[in-house]
Amino acid sequence: MDIEFGLDTFGDITRDAEGELLTGAQTIRNVVEQAVLADSVGVDYFGVGEHHRSEFAISSPEMVLATIAGRTERMRLGTAVTVLSSDDPVRVFERFSTLDALSDGRAEVVLGRGSFIESFPLFGYDLRDYDALFEQKLELFVELLKEEPVTWSGSMRASLENADVFPKTEKGLRTWVGVGGSPESVVRVARHGLGLMLAIIGGPAGRFKPFVDLYHRSVASFGTTAQPISVHSPGHIAETDEEAWEAAYSGFEAMNNTIGAERGWPPYSRARFQNDVGPAGAIYAGSPDRVAAKIADTVTTLGLGRFDLKYSTGTISHEALMRSVELYGTEVIPRVRRLLAQND
Repeated sequence: MDIEFGLDTFGDITRDAEGELLTGAQTIRNVVEQAVLADSVGVDYFGVGEHHRSEFAISSPEMVLATIAGRTERMRLGTAVTVLSSDDPVRVFERFSTLDALSDGRAEVVLGRGSFIESFPLFGYDLRDYDALFEQKLELFVELLKEEPVTWSGSMRASLENADVFPKTEKGLRTWVGVGGSPESVVRVARHGLGLMLAIIGGPAGRFKPFVDLYHRSVASFGTTAQPISVHSPGHIAETDEEAWEAAYSGFEAMNNTIGAERGWPPYSRARFQNDVGPAGAIYAGSPDRVAAKIADTVTTLGLGRFDLKYSTGTISHEALMRSVELYGTEVIPRVRRLLAQND
C-alpha cells in the first residue's frame, strides 16, 4: 500500500520549563525547528494551520512554510487548513505557487471553510454568507488550478475577464479540501476532482467509512478522477503510554475547555481522554506501538493515501513535541508500514 505520513500543527502556544507561556514569536521559531526535525526523520508532509486567535501563533502559514522550505529538502509542505472563505482565491494561488517555486515543487494546499470563524469579521465577511463564500471561491480556485487565463463571475468577489495569474507552477499545485463530516462537502470535493482530507477529531475512524464510500461513488458519477483520501487527527507520542498520556492530557484539557466554553461543550475529563485514546476515540496518543497499531487500523479501515497526525494540542512543551516528532518518524512510521505489509 502506497501511503504518506504527515504531521500537522496549528502553532499552539506552549509553555517553557518553568510553566510560563511562550511568546507567539518563539512558538513560530519552535515550529520551524519541529519541521526541520520532521524532514530529517522521514516524515512525508508537514502542515501548518491558519488561525486568528490567542491560543495559536500562526496566522500566515505561507510565511512559516517558506522559511521551512529553505531548511528542508524532501518533505512536502502545506496547510491544515487555509480558510478560503475569508481569503481571496487569486492571492491564495499566488502565495502557494510562490511557495511551490521556493520549495522546488513541494507545496500543496488544503482548503477549508474554517471551523473557527474569527477570520470572517476580521477581514470583513458576513457569516451569513458562510456557505456561498466557500462554494464560489472554491469554484474559482479550481479554475485557477488550470493555470490558464480565467473568465469567472460570482456574487462573492469581483468578476474576472481573461485574467492570468502568476507565477505558474512547474508541475501543478496539489490541492485538498478539508471536510469535517458533511456529506454535501464530500460530494463537492468529488465534483471538483480534488483530494479529500477528513478531519477526524472525535469518535472512531470507522464512522467515516460512509463518507469514503460516498466520495468514490460521487467520483464515478461525475466522471472525475479519484484522488488520495487523507485523515487529520490529534495525538502525542512518548516512550510509554503513561508518559504520553501524562504529557498530553493538560494540553487537551485546556484546549477543549477553552473552545468548549464558546461552543457549549461539557468540561473535559480524564475519563473522556482515556476513552479518546482508546479504539473508540480519535486521539492517537501513547507509545510507538500503540499509536502505530491505531494508525494502521485507520489506514486499512478507510483505505487512506495519507495519515496526518496533529502532533501539537494545547500547551505541550516544545521539548515533548520534538520527541514526539522524532518518535513518529523513526519508530511509528516504520511500524505502520510493517503492519500494513503484513495485512496485504
